[in-house]
Amino acid sequence: MKAPAVIFDLDGTLIDSAPAIHTISNAVLSGLGLPALTFPQVRGFVGKGVPHLVRQLLAASGEDPDGPLFSRVETALVARYETEVEGNTPYPGVADALARLAAAGCRLAVCTNKPLRPAEAALGHVGLRDRFDHVIGGDSLSTRKPDPGMLRASHDRLGGGPMIYVGDSEIDAETAVNARAPFALYTEGYRKAPVSELPHSVAFSDFAMLPGIVENVVW
Repeated sequence: MKAPAVIFDLDGTLIDSAPAIHTISNAVLSGLGLPALTFPQVRGFVGKGVPHLVRQLLAASGEDPDGPLFSRVETALVARYETEVEGNTPYPGVADALARLAAAGCRLAVCTNKPLRPAEAALGHVGLRDRFDHVIGGDSLSTRKPDPGMLRASHDRLGGGPMIYVGDSEIDAETAVNARAPFALYTEGYRKAPVSELPHSVAFSDFAMLPGIVENVVW
């Protein structure tokens, strides 16, 4: 059988990016004379792409989420995302799990709602970019997760065959359902609902478990 395609979400799955996003968000808000937001607030906004993040930041600041500040905040956020990568850290065991999957012949990719260039910058910063055949970002296609198009496009680029999607959130679970793909839920990321409420094939809390999960679920 062809080796599985293993496709990953990024924020909250491979890397803990919330500290970096919190710092960048408050820097942008400060530049507009708006007060800083708390870490739990900003962490709760992560996962649905930059437009959602911008709207949530503005709403939490008492501003019109679709008003005249939207484009200024969006532009500033994306520009900072590409260069201010401190605060992005891989979750424990990620590098080893990726090495083990690659050694087993698995084809690896990233499918994230984060814009492509910031996603690649964050992966490069934590030393993981070279592990992946490709990255598809939230601005790579005309749709983003939970629309299944992004996941299907990634699967196609990897050459099809058996696959599994690895993510951490409600958006990822919905994407997997929409794409009819097996879903491995990483429980230490940014989800808000209990694990029992998210559809998944298997849940795991330690990346050391992932190669065995791929073998059991897909192979």
